[in-house]
Amino acid sequence: MKSKLYTFVAILATTLAGVFPVLAQKAGPVTDTIYMGAGYNNEVYYSLSTNYRAAVDHKQWDIAFRTSRMSASILTNDAANNNPIGLLGVELYTYPKSDTSGWATVDTSGLSHWKNMVNSTTDWEEGAFCRNQKGHPDYGWGKYNAASHNVVGDSLFIIRLRDGSYRKLWIKIKYSAQNIYEFRYANLDGSKPSIITLDCAPYESKNFVGFSMITNQAVDFEPVASPAWDLLFARYMYTFPDKSLYLVAGVLSNYKVKVDVHKKVAPNYRLWNVATMDSTRSPIGWDWKTFNGSTYVVEDSLVYFVQDLNKNIHRLVFLDFAGSSTGRIILQKELISAKGVEDFDKSGFNIAVYPNPVRDVLNLIMNPGNSKVALVELFDISGKTLFRQQYNLQVETLSTLRIPVSGIKAGTYVLRVNAGVNVISRKVIIQN
Repeated sequence: MKSKLYTFVAILATTLAGVFPVLAQKAGPVTDTIYMGAGYNNEVYYSLSTNYRAAVDHKQWDIAFRTSRMSASILTNDAANNNPIGLLGVELYTYPKSDTSGWATVDTSGLSHWKNMVNSTTDWEEGAFCRNQKGHPDYGWGKYNAASHNVVGDSLFIIRLRDGSYRKLWIKIKYSAQNIYEFRYANLDGSKPSIITLDCAPYESKNFVGFSMITNQAVDFEPVASPAWDLLFARYMYTFPDKSLYLVAGVLSNYKVKVDVHKKVAPNYRLWNVATMDSTRSPIGWDWKTFNGSTYVVEDSLVYFVQDLNKNIHRLVFLDFAGSSTGRIILQKELISAKGVEDFDKSGFNIAVYPNPVRDVLNLIMNPGNSKVALVELFDISGKTLFRQQYNLQVETLSTLRIPVSGIKAGTYVLRVNAGVNVISRKVIIQN
């Protein structure tokens, strides 16, 4: 009997090692502090699961090119400010007086009345250069050629750089197969012309590669490969519904990161699976805090659930914001589930548990697949059964089961679910 118990524990340990990813975040709520620096000088790339963060000076580049061969998005650096008189960021204007044939005779009279083109608040694929796009094959700065698969520039732009100087700019072509952009720029009078060939292929592990029109150099500003970060703490230009613009400090999401926002809820709210998640650029955004005239006040009934790039679900609450003096942001995060919500869009046996860590009642969401019966068991690490219950369920239908754990002492346990011939185990942390 004793040898059988040892065997069971060994098998259980092996199963746990294979089923559960290693996470840097410890169990339970974690308080973390992000510093953007005085005047929000830095933007911070942040991973929810690994706690990785890197602060990067955002005043290094003027425009940035999407590195995907299937994208034509080009951004402006609307957060940069190197100008001593306080002008904000890089400004872009579509030249309204001619197409590319007017390159030699650019006339900027009336510039103050032209529309400032800015990056989309919600979509990384709509950089400032793409805001006039009409849909495929028109990408705003150029049109897609079905024969060559290249995007050919058909527009001129006037751009104000980080130092306050102006250039005329023509994105001539994107060679899609080679992932190469060719563009040219010069002073407004045509002096100091530059023709640039920018190869994006070396930067394809990143989302964008920047370019400084002051130093005439590419800028690899993303500190790590794009799968290594989830959130970006940064300044960006926000477009209000009335089309007015305002430079804000907030949080942007990486591609494929999803967010569920819950307003006016209790501080311990944890129902992350009740709404569709938002995968746009800024569902967290900036308006989780307000300025009362002397200090910032953080909304205390606002909860975010974030599905990171590894499909772990994190509960995120902001606690404090110091403003431009230090750019300090204090937040609390908690790993709720290591199972992504989108897995439930697929048929077949699968489960998720929340909250995790848990104190009183553990919620088990389950699709039993083709089985009508599921056996749910909770073990401690020695293999002792603490809970065992059989449930009758509907085939291929989601059900939520409530597992009482209030009488179980704090520690790490294993929840095992059997449905027919299928078995799934999940690690559960109890904090009583």
